[in-house]
Amino acid sequence: MMGRLRAMREPLKYVQGRDALLKFQEEMGYMGKRWLFVCSRSGYKACHDKIEKSFGDKNDYRRYEIFGGISSKGEIAKMEKIVKEDEIDTVVAVGGGSAVDTAKATAYYTGKHIVIIPTVAATDAPCTGLSVIYNDDHSFDKYLFYPTNPDAVIANAPVKFLIAGMGDALGTYFEGRASIRTESASLEGTGITRAGQALARLCYDTLVTYGKQAVEACKVHAVTPALEAIIEANVYLSGVGADNVNCAAAHSFYNGVTSLGIAHADHGCCVALGTLVQLVLEGASKEEFKEVQDFCLEVGLPLTLEEIGVTTQEQVKTIAENACVPGETIHNLAGDVQPIELYDAILQTDAMGKIALGKTE
Repeated sequence: MMGRLRAMREPLKYVQGRDALLKFQEEMGYMGKRWLFVCSRSGYKACHDKIEKSFGDKNDYRRYEIFGGISSKGEIAKMEKIVKEDEIDTVVAVGGGSAVDTAKATAYYTGKHIVIIPTVAATDAPCTGLSVIYNDDHSFDKYLFYPTNPDAVIANAPVKFLIAGMGDALGTYFEGRASIRTESASLEGTGITRAGQALARLCYDTLVTYGKQAVEACKVHAVTPALEAIIEANVYLSGVGADNVNCAAAHSFYNGVTSLGIAHADHGCCVALGTLVQLVLEGASKEEFKEVQDFCLEVGLPLTLEEIGVTTQEQVKTIAENACVPGETIHNLAGDVQPIELYDAILQTDAMGKIALGKTE
């Protein structure tokens, strides 16, 4: 029997730097003349003028659409219709993870180029070859996997969601390590590459080394080497690293939180707390758990359930049950994780977080 094939996935092009959007047309013009920009409201405000300036006196067709805020089937269908009616060549995502996932799905279903402009660096969605699709009530529906990764990614500025992005990136190494230990496939179903493992580790090392400095630079809107390093970690190292290893309990925890139907913390903040939960499930050493917990505390990521909007044990039970359904990535951990085991791990993580924050009675 032949072994599982190994494959390395990444965007065809990655661009990063101060005012990179002023070179949008120069960098991306080879993809066509008719553009659909799928924008979040804040993304449109932050990027529209620079994108337009990049076109100069060129007469390319540009249409900007503000999407509905969630990567749902309805939003994707609306954007597909526009692509067909306007004979669009290239779909461009401008915004956070939901805008990115909506645009990627639109481009996939219509067979068009896809360019990603992440304005918040809050998730690793820009570089990955998948979208997270939600129901209209904001609960998790499914992962939509693509045969290729985005054509291009432009990461372009200091962003207010930098900390949440570090939370999402934090899970990359630990979830990948768990998948390697159990010989799980990468996200696309192939064998895990050494390059993917190395990128996942580099992502974690970059966070620990530059995270605090980057937060301080972001507060004063300064583009420093530390900030550039963290944007690269959040967007590129995390996205490409995750694509070439796999997810595990941290992302399942987040999916469980979405099932509550409440206004909860950002994706990355939930993944950070989920990473701590995963370390408890794995029986990580006290030293390793503390290292990760200290990092979260240093940069402002949550350590407790209350910080992500979860306040009752019934909610914790709901999270645990939904995070352990068949097909969830929590099953990439060694052993068959049961809801009661996850429930206990969540409570232990929360208790240890309260101790670290000095909130125990």
